[in-house]
Amino acid sequence: MTAAIHSSNPAAPHAGATRGQTTKSAMLILAAAVTVNCCAAELRIGTAAISITPDQPVALDGQFNLRVSRGVDNPVTATAVALEARVGDRTTDQAILLSADLVAFRSFIPPRVRERLRAQLPGFDPRKLVLTATHTHTGPVTEEGKYDIPKEGVMPPREYVEFLVARLVDVSVRAWNQRQPGGVSWGLGQAVVGHNRRAVYANGTAQMYGATSTPEFRGIEGGADHGLELLFFWTAEKKLLAAGVNIPCPSQVVESRTTINADFWHDVRERLRAAAGAELGVLGWPGAAGDLSPHWLYRKAAEERMLKLRGLSRTQDIGRRIAGEVLEVSELTRSDIQREVPFAHEVADLVLPARKVTDAEAAEAIKEIEALKGKNDATRRIAWHQATVDRYQAQGDAPTVTAEVHVLRIGDIAIATNPFELFQDYGTQIKSRSPALQTLVIELTGGPSGYLPTPRAVAGGGYSAIVQSGQVGPEGGQELVERTVEIIKRLWSKPAPTPSQP
Repeated sequence: MTAAIHSSNPAAPHAGATRGQTTKSAMLILAAAVTVNCCAAELRIGTAAISITPDQPVALDGQFNLRVSRGVDNPVTATAVALEARVGDRTTDQAILLSADLVAFRSFIPPRVRERLRAQLPGFDPRKLVLTATHTHTGPVTEEGKYDIPKEGVMPPREYVEFLVARLVDVSVRAWNQRQPGGVSWGLGQAVVGHNRRAVYANGTAQMYGATSTPEFRGIEGGADHGLELLFFWTAEKKLLAAGVNIPCPSQVVESRTTINADFWHDVRERLRAAAGAELGVLGWPGAAGDLSPHWLYRKAAEERMLKLRGLSRTQDIGRRIAGEVLEVSELTRSDIQREVPFAHEVADLVLPARKVTDAEAAEAIKEIEALKGKNDATRRIAWHQATVDRYQAQGDAPTVTAEVHVLRIGDIAIATNPFELFQDYGTQIKSRSPALQTLVIELTGGPSGYLPTPRAVAGGGYSAIVQSGQVGPEGGQELVERTVEIIKRLWSKPAPTPSQP
């Protein structure tokens, strides 16, 4: 099958050319590629933030059971950073990077936001809007029919979506309209936040959040990445405007609560704004972390004791760890702010081979459905298994899944997004093979496509690795890596010197 790359570049809308290559695993990337201009360009930067907290009870997303909010612990918010690269009076590329406290951006949300931006920002290519969810499990549901939500006293998802889309458009427009000459810097910190959450047992099986105190426990399935990839945005006067914070961990400390809560990103923002100013924009970017979480699988009592000694909650402790590194690294890189950098932004629709549902997996899903019906199960587990049966019946010989991917070059930094809960190994591959000084792999960007597990996870089974948990398997995961690295390398194929502006 032919592979091609579809890219979007407002500076050269008619300069496209289709690039193709044949791959054994049959991955298709749609439409025309463009030549990317990686010459150094002046940056204009704007930022804005907005609350996306509803003013009435809502269903909370992220669990199998229905939870209706009983209050607000702290606000869920959206932050946008607008970037425009200019050479003289000509725009060479652009982006609006937006992060929001949601479990995911359902696939119907980005098109609605982009369509409104098309009308309100005629100078901005709406395909260059990058929408990332922090994956909090205590944010509002946006999908109709996912839960059996009470008809009275609870804001329906369709109403919240209208509210949400209006807010996302507003914050994007304000960030774009506030662009001013500025600069960027980047650095690497370390913060222990995410831990691998899949326990492995003597019989070769694995389980998310499995018990580690049993004699059958043999170890943790994978590693963890404690690197903190940081990108800073500055005014011309070296005032910190915003920080992009990329850490391989979803925000799921308080995931089972029945109150609205931005999880540890709220604590990160509070600490950073206390030190750097109330208007500081904070982009929360989850790294490749499909098999990671902030929960401990062992040494739990010792960890809890240390929290008590510090007088902190778990989210506050994580906020302390992340914010401290962000502030230290921002000061270290303040002397290396770049005002003119190579800047390029490609958008690609990758059509990946889907994970086929086998006869045995479909039969097992049907068996689970019948068992749940016999128990009068009121969660969405029946629908979860039924979706797998529906896939089996419709999949055909070569099913595919389309994944929107953004790859940006900002100076020596690469940003590579994907819509999955991507297992860490794939992110490590991309980072290791990238020619960039630092590579930020950002998951849960665009419409969600479920977990993307590794071969060893599939072999171990369990939630997050079984076919019900995601539409793409290891074959598609490796193709995602290969094509992402290919795009990054193209953006570095003709590097321009980066001027230093101390």
